Amino acid sequence: MENKKAQINTGTTTVGLVCSDGIVLASDKRATMGYFIASKDVTKIYPISESLAMTVAGSVSDAQSLVRLMKAEASLYKLKYAKEMGASNAATLLSNILFQYKFFPYYVQLILAGKDNDKYKIYSIDAIGGITEEIYTSTGSGSPIAFGVLEASYKESATIKEMIPVAIKAINIAMKRDAASGESVDVVIINKNGIKRLEKSEIAKLA
Repeated sequence: MENKKAQINTGTTTVGLVCSDGIVLASDKRATMGYFIASKDVTKIYPISESLAMTVAGSVSDAQSLVRLMKAEASLYKLKYAKEMGASNAATLLSNILFQYKFFPYYVQLILAGKDNDKYKIYSIDAIGGITEEIYTSTGSGSPIAFGVLEASYKESATIKEMIPVAIKAINIAMKRDAASGESVDVVIINKNGIKRLEKSEIAKLA
């Protein structure tokens, strides 16, 4: 078994919010190895297809392995059915994969987000495949702090533009109190035009 002390973890705070016109995903950028900051610029939000994305918390190696696997599955689905894999199908597939390894699990906590027909959905998925559909959620060591912001500020009928500052605020506050979360905020949106990662200058203005 890999030595947990030597394992690089994202520690992490990630959030996902369903909006009236799409989805907002946000995360911090710190990776830790025990009490050591292993990296200050880690990607924790990954596009899976043109309309699906995933946030990761936990072991970096486990998370990256799952991202590669889901990208391959999404590509095969599109080749076979000539359409994008829906969010519910992708979440079920990911849940099944994790459940198969429950006795030697991937050390991850995930948010799977994307389009499902004409609706936008997010799913929270734990290390052994437990899955729940949410309208907003948070994962990682800073999630209890982020949830406080989301509970107070989330509005189901709000637009992406209105909810981006809420997502940024949730991550920023978590970074102030959670030692495993830090550095800067990464924001990705999913809407009718596909997936877009915001530039640092855009995030700074919206924050």
